[in-house]
Amino acid sequence: MLPPKAKKVPKIRNLHNDKFVDNYFWLRDKSNPDVISYLEAENAYTKEMTAHTEEFRNKLYEEMKSRIKETDLSVPVKKDQYYYYHRTEEGKQYRIYCRKKDNIDAEEEVILDVNKLAEGKDFFMIGTYNISPNHKLLEYSSDINGSEQYTIHIKNLEMGELLPDEIPNTYYSVEWGNDNKTLFYTVLDDARRSYKLFRHTLGTDYKEDVLIHHEKDEAFFVDLLKTKSKKFILLTLHSMNTTEVHYLDADNPMSQFQIIQPRQRKIEYEVEHRGSRFYIVTNDNATNFKVMEAPTDNPSRENWKEFIPYNPAIKIDFVECFANYIVVHERQNGYKQIRIINMNDNSTHNVEFPEPVYSYFSNLYPDYNSNILRFTYSSLITPQSVFDYNMKTGSRELRKQYEVLGGYDPSLYESKRVYATASDGKKIPISLLFKKGTMQNGKNPLLLYGYGSYGATIDPMFNSNRFSLIDRGFIFACAHIRGGGSMGRTWYEDGKLLKKKNTFTDFIASAEYLITEKYTNSDKLTAMGGSAGGLLMGAITNMRPDLFQAVVAQVPFVDVINTISDPSLPLTVIEWDEWGNPRDKEFYKYMRSYSPYDNIEPKKYPKMLITSGLNDPRVSYWEPAKFTAKLRELKKDDNILLLKTNMGSGHAGPSGRYNYLKEIAFEYAFMSDQQGFKE
Repeated sequence: MLPPKAKKVPKIRNLHNDKFVDNYFWLRDKSNPDVISYLEAENAYTKEMTAHTEEFRNKLYEEMKSRIKETDLSVPVKKDQYYYYHRTEEGKQYRIYCRKKDNIDAEEEVILDVNKLAEGKDFFMIGTYNISPNHKLLEYSSDINGSEQYTIHIKNLEMGELLPDEIPNTYYSVEWGNDNKTLFYTVLDDARRSYKLFRHTLGTDYKEDVLIHHEKDEAFFVDLLKTKSKKFILLTLHSMNTTEVHYLDADNPMSQFQIIQPRQRKIEYEVEHRGSRFYIVTNDNATNFKVMEAPTDNPSRENWKEFIPYNPAIKIDFVECFANYIVVHERQNGYKQIRIINMNDNSTHNVEFPEPVYSYFSNLYPDYNSNILRFTYSSLITPQSVFDYNMKTGSRELRKQYEVLGGYDPSLYESKRVYATASDGKKIPISLLFKKGTMQNGKNPLLLYGYGSYGATIDPMFNSNRFSLIDRGFIFACAHIRGGGSMGRTWYEDGKLLKKKNTFTDFIASAEYLITEKYTNSDKLTAMGGSAGGLLMGAITNMRPDLFQAVVAQVPFVDVINTISDPSLPLTVIEWDEWGNPRDKEFYKYMRSYSPYDNIEPKKYPKMLITSGLNDPRVSYWEPAKFTAKLRELKKDDNILLLKTNMGSGHAGPSGRYNYLKEIAFEYAFMSDQQGFKE
């Protein structure tokens, strides 16, 4: 079967007197039947070219599914007199949310069965899920096509019925006032930016809701958060590098939000509450952040006092406030760590972790008065393990380690951290996972994963799916490259704007290191990344196509200049602080030098699988479509090139845990097939 050929419709692009032709600009028009026909032709081609892997894909899917305890439940969380949890049932795609009253052995009450809500729908996703303070009402929101535009619903838990209140076009921020009848929520503008905050009173028409804040600066998002103390609702207005926080007494939801500190460019801060004080994590004269405190009755900046002084060696991520403790979540030498401060005697201690390569995430235990800190520990080898840590005694209780079925034995595997040297001498951490006994002989297939944007960190967490590769001889490697936040805020700053290329050269240096140290060779090396990590994939295939045997680019952001030049597109204006504004000639010239779509050349490229979602609001489907079409036009090789577009989903791919596994199986089968694996 011959690959599809997208028609060429020349469109002249001219910016800063740089005039060139974009033959595939027309693919942006989703209403054009020719666009859908092209995407469907690419899908048909992908299906045909991977038909021989169907049996292997099915085997991988069944293998990955067999490791999951399909009927399982989460660790219950006590909120007042109720224990809340969610569970899954074998054969069902989605969670079932439940609670029990007074006693963990009491009769179960099903609050929300997402499987029933999703019946007859190709896609279904829960966005927000909030129990009212009196536990009588549930707010939840749903998305039915992957566009991340959610509709709010209110369920009366005593009657088991939905209230008539229904609010469309909302986002991920919804909070209850403490009166149990007031909701605050955010809505989206045409660019998919949460830009307005509304107050809704139950039983009224949402069209009459009161507008509380309209954020007119297109670089700013509007977000909401209730403090752990339940005393305040925080309105956070933030861009990529600037923050402004307002607070409202949650007991008086009809009162006015008050400002803590007006926005000042490149000054960021986050707020938590304890007693009569706000605790403020800020980068004001502190690149890696410090913690200040201020009185709740007058928290403006002139009243801020230092609580945790700045330490350039430690990046403070956030603080968690309890009645008697403050928990500091921080990062040092690339590793996350937890510091506990006892506010009764000012003593401090750190939580110890048992492995050299690990991570954790906080479960944000809701009981403000508790001595218990709940977190989930994990490593590349150790499955997710939920701990309750007693901050008073220092003891910990393992509440649950999620089972990996099918005879998983962690003693068969090894993980470690190694360091590549970047072109400017920086040491790039790489986390490795492999089967014990694997030889460094240069013959191992290796999957190298990377992201490297927005300061996001890809920490070494457990993923049972990976063992379908590891058990077949693969090594898994994650390069903690600049642009991410592994090594602190400077690590991020050194991989953005006019330093963005460090992200790509760090990844290339990591690949070269793994080859030099004989973990693999270029004929055995597969690269993978998604979204902004898909930009990374596009850039490294243009820069060093000889280095990789195969590349998997998931929903890749590859048409950088066209997207970042167009403020009408979702999130573009907000992104200028990450990538630069191409209307500025200096930024344009720099972006032009690495934008994957604009740097495709007539040369040989690796074998490639490119994925997208038709309803993706973050990376428009046409970016991977255009990238594929131009590659087909220019590349000088017979290497396989596949585009797979999910026609009914968005950025995260299909919903449902089984559908998700099928996507992973497809990608694993592709990369395994390139290595000659048949089963």
